[in-house]
Parts: sequence; C-alpha cells; structure tokens
Amino acid sequence: MPRFLPFCLLAGVLAAGTAFAQEPAVTDDPYFWLEDVGGAKPLEWVTAQNAKTDAALASTPEFQRMEADILAILDSDAKIPAVQKIGPYYYNFWKDRNHERGLWRRTTLEQYRNPDPEWETVLDLDALNRAEGENWVWHGAECLRPGYTRCLIALSRGGADADVTREFDLGSRQWVQDGFFRPEAKGGLSWIDQNTVYVYTDFGPGSLTASGYPRIVKRWRRGTPLQEATVVYEGQADDMYIEAEHDDTPGFERDFVSRAIAFYNNELYLRRADGTLAKIDAPNSASKSINREWLALELREPWVIGERTYTAGSLLLIRLNDFMSGKRNFDVLFQPTDTTSLAGITWTRRHLVLNVLDNVRNRLEILSPDQGSWSGSQFSSPSGFSTIGVSTVDKDESDALWMTTTDYLTPTTLSLYEIGKGPEVLKTMPAFFDASRDVVEQHFATSRDGTRVPYFMVRPRDLVLDGGAPTLLYGYGGFEISLMPNYSGAVGKGWLERGGVYVVANIRGGGEYGPRWHQAALKQNRHRAYEDFAAVAEDLVARKVTSPAHLGAQGGSNGGLLAGNMLTRYPQLFGAVVVQVPLLDMRRYNRLLAGASWMAEYGNPDTSDWAFIQTFSPYHLFDPAREYPPVIFLTSTRDDRVHPGHARKMAAKMIDAGQNVTYYENIEGGHGGAANNAQAAHMAALAYTFLWTHLSK
Repeated sequence: MPRFLPFCLLAGVLAAGTAFAQEPAVTDDPYFWLEDVGGAKPLEWVTAQNAKTDAALASTPEFQRMEADILAILDSDAKIPAVQKIGPYYYNFWKDRNHERGLWRRTTLEQYRNPDPEWETVLDLDALNRAEGENWVWHGAECLRPGYTRCLIALSRGGADADVTREFDLGSRQWVQDGFFRPEAKGGLSWIDQNTVYVYTDFGPGSLTASGYPRIVKRWRRGTPLQEATVVYEGQADDMYIEAEHDDTPGFERDFVSRAIAFYNNELYLRRADGTLAKIDAPNSASKSINREWLALELREPWVIGERTYTAGSLLLIRLNDFMSGKRNFDVLFQPTDTTSLAGITWTRRHLVLNVLDNVRNRLEILSPDQGSWSGSQFSSPSGFSTIGVSTVDKDESDALWMTTTDYLTPTTLSLYEIGKGPEVLKTMPAFFDASRDVVEQHFATSRDGTRVPYFMVRPRDLVLDGGAPTLLYGYGGFEISLMPNYSGAVGKGWLERGGVYVVANIRGGGEYGPRWHQAALKQNRHRAYEDFAAVAEDLVARKVTSPAHLGAQGGSNGGLLAGNMLTRYPQLFGAVVVQVPLLDMRRYNRLLAGASWMAEYGNPDTSDWAFIQTFSPYHLFDPAREYPPVIFLTSTRDDRVHPGHARKMAAKMIDAGQNVTYYENIEGGHGGAANNAQAAHMAALAYTFLWTHLSK
C-alpha cells in the first residue's frame, strides 16, 4: 500500500483560484541575510552564538553531569530493540555509545525472546561512513519479497530529509554493483519486482512541487538510465507529493498512484495493467487504506451518500471490488462521540484492530468478520493513563501484534499479542529515573471560548500548592497529531527527578478528539490553539501548582510556532520559553524550504490570508519596547524542512533589542535537531539547564 504521506511531510497548498499578492520585499528585512543557510557570514554568527551558549550553560559540573546522564540513557544497551519481521528474521536498527550512527542487525524470534539475544550485523553505518568519508544517517529499508534477498536502503547526509537510495544484497551483505541508485533528493524508490521499481524524485527542472517534493513518478527498469524511466503520473506544480507503490500481498497484487494535493487532501488511483488509472472515488479528505479485499475510509468531513450522512471521524469498510463497481454498502465500524476518536487501525491476517481514544485514554477494539458482519472485543491497559500502541507482526501470515504500553512514569513494555491468546511480555525497558515520588493526573482547563482542554500533569506526590514549583508546559497543537503519555528517560532525568512538574497540553489543532479538534484551529482559527495553551498555563497558576516566574513553555516545529506565540502573545504567563526547530516568520514561511506544504494548515501569506496570519507570526508580533521572558532557540543547520532562518532571524532581532536570548544551532541533525545521541544529549541538557536557571530562582 502507498505510504500516504507521513507527518514528516506535513503539507498544504494554495486553494484553486487564489489570487497572489506581490512577493514580500525581502530587502525590508534587515535580518534576511541569515536565511543563507551555509553562507560564511551567517555561519560565523551561528558559531559565535553557539560559543556564548556553551560558555554560559555547558561549562558547569552540573551541566556535564546532566548531559552524561541523558547520553547514558540514549546509549543504554537496556533499551527495547524494536524489530520488523522481514522474511524469517527480525530486524532492528540500533544506536549506542559504540555505534554512533547505528547498526542494522537481525535475529530470530526465538533469540529475541531471550534477555540478551544474539544479533547478526547486516550493515554497520559507522564503518560505512569511515570507508566512504560520509556522515550517513539511517532512513530505512524496503526489502523485496518473497525472497527477501534485495533491499532498497535510504541514507541521509547529516539527518536531512533529502536522502539517497541504494540497492543492497542481504545474502552477501554488500551493495549491489550497478544496482538501483537514486541520487540525493526528497523522494524515494519502491519495488515492483526484482528488475523494476517506481521512482519519484528530483528529475531536473520542473519535476518538483512548490514544496520541494516529487511531482512526477516513473517506472524504472534495471539496467536502463534513470532519464529513460517511463512516466507513470505527473502532478501539478502546486500539489504536495506524488508517489506510486506496488502492493505485493499474495493473491491481491496491484499498483497504486497517490496524489497528495495538500495535507489531508489526497487522491488515490488503482493503476491497471495497461497503465491507465482508476480513481478510488472517495472524498479527498478521507484517509484511504487497502488491505487484501478491503477498502477502509477514515472520514475527516461528513459524507452524504443518497439519504445517509456518514459523520466526520467515522471508519467505513467495504470490499474494494464492490466499491469500484459503484456499490456503497459500507459497514460503519466506528463513529465518534463527544469524547472519543479513532487514533488508528491495524490489520492482522484475520482481524482489524481499532485504537480508540476516550478523553485521551487508549483502548483497543479487535474486530472480526462474522457471517457478513463485524463482531469485536476490547482490550484496555490496567493503568488508566497508559498509552497502548500496536503494529502487525506479519499481516499476511498471522494474527500477532507487537503491543507497547507506556506512561510518563512507567517504563515501556513490549508484548507479543496473539489475538485470542493474550499478550506475552517480551521486553521491559529499565527505569532510567526515580519515579517513586511522582504521580500522573489528568485535568481540564477552560479556554477563552468555553472549550474544555485536557492536560496531563506529572508532579511530586507531596507537592505543596504554594505556586513555587518549577513547571514545564509542553505542547504541539497541529496537523491532527495527538500528544499521548510516554516514558522519556531524558524528561525524567533532566526534569522530574529534580522535583520539576511536567505538563502536556492537549490543545486544539491536535488529533486528541479527532478531525474536529484539528479543524477547530486551522488558518483564521489558529488563535484557538494558543488560547488553549494559555488557558492551561492560567489553570496551573490558579490551582497554585506554579506561578508565571516558575512556569516554562516548550515546543518544537509547529510546537516551536506555538512556543513563539507564547513568547510574544503571552509573555506575562511565563518565566522562560524553549523554542525548538521553529516556524516564526509567517510572512515568508511558504517560500522557505518545505514551507509551501503547510498552507492548508496556516493559510497563504501572499494573499488576503496575511490579515489573520500576521496575528500569529512571532517575528512580526515582537515589540522591542516590550519586556519578554528569557528564551532559548534551538535549531539545526541541516534542517531542510523548517528553515533555520526562522530561529536565526528571531534570535538576532531580539538580541539587537536587548532581550534575554540564548541561541544554539546544531550543524547536523535535520528536523530532529540531532544526528546522533551525543548531539541529542547536548541539546536536551542545554534546554533543561536553561529552564532550571530561570525557573528555580
């Protein structure tokens, strides 16, 4: 099945017929020069800021202990090695202190059940980097069945989104000489058969969308030049992403073309043997997935068919052949309520597993076809705040699931869950911090328009409600992404173990209550996400958990835009703000790297949309005459998704106005901010040291 655009692509494009205004005059921005990512002058500025930050925060014994503690957690051999079944083996990608860039390795299920499995190394990225003089970062592998002798491996320089794809022989554990190779770009290769692939990448001028993603997908035969590959589908310049994929499920082999027009706006086509396309004529906003004979549709808007209306957030199921022949006799397997939403679906050989959220708490519903209808059972974690995650082991062969359970204070457990038999615990992560003194609670704040906004709070059991607790409030609020409880050794060691309160706000723009929660904060309604976050901050103060002088805000990417808005719109609520890999200049965001792909979320600043966008553009909201809380900006030079110029320009603007600004830019790392565990530990320690410095006074 097509991958249907993971969140890492984000997305969004211009609405049809939208009029363009003149491009913003960049010469009016005195900090425009900082958008030159690799320019000598900007990098000189970055180097100077990094040196100041390290001198101020990283030179103390306390910092060095925290950094070492976090690095030890990230490098720990006791972490759970997540595995993927490929043929008879179970593969894992692993990084530790001895393998900075990582090992791709494999074992058997029998060995994996052991506390200390024996692993067979397939590919050593550190050795590869030494041999090739590169800084490759693992981006994954797709292996061709049924033989599983050849794989397409994606590697990124320094962690950027752009990567290369190379063909690898699993038998010899060598790169295939003159094998399939895709030069560095955003895109990919996917198998059709051993001698044919689909390729979607940068083919030269005009072959990418305005967002910098593939606009054309081709069919490429082994032994022929890439430029001779045959065009399968060509999208529009203002589409987001075009790809194709071969479904190799035995007995259900077929090909698909996916056209992503915008975020949650896509078309899916069946590609016939003669190369013609047949559209799967479901709403563009619906998530479409196909497994064996079934077509599943997750609706994001109401869908009227005849006299029946299917509600947004529902899951519909129908046989694909019936749907393509014009039938619309859906089975409705899930309908949302005021408190429930569908977090995801997973297929096994004979079952469909629904992951349902009820007031941001998980349960699984296991459905099975029974004489033309679907019957089911439920599974809930014994811990009320645990997050349950499931993925299939081998959906064509078994009814087994990998199941993880975790919460803020309980180390993650991995089980092998055979439907009908129950879970078998295979691995449990060790405790990386002392959680014995803490408790987890869920509360609700009331936003400006009366909406109840849930949030999780992790606090010391004996917390005194006097407003003095150093408290870190984290949020995201975008792209229908839900923030669920999870165990983080870094948060535990860097914040909780030292007595801090940790709060996660489930604000609008996210997916905690399904599509309606996301859609409530789009474009001109973006302010609702920020009002929700501010409401949680105010609730913490009202309940005397903390006070503004002791309350910090943190967010990254879209959450960095959130943190930037807390800094500029609500400075009175916070004592310190952490802004990571952020969007901040919303006047130019759509013209920087992948920014054009997010206009369905934020709007198009080159049109009249700028009237509302400027109300949440931190770069433009900043007032040099106003007093702001101390802020640290953390970003990456190699981030080719969110341009580092956002953080650079905002920091420089505030520094020149005499504000309390700390800045650090990692030279590698991509949008994740770090390319290895040491870099990740350093940046985490910077953030926590900054917060403790300002919030514990």
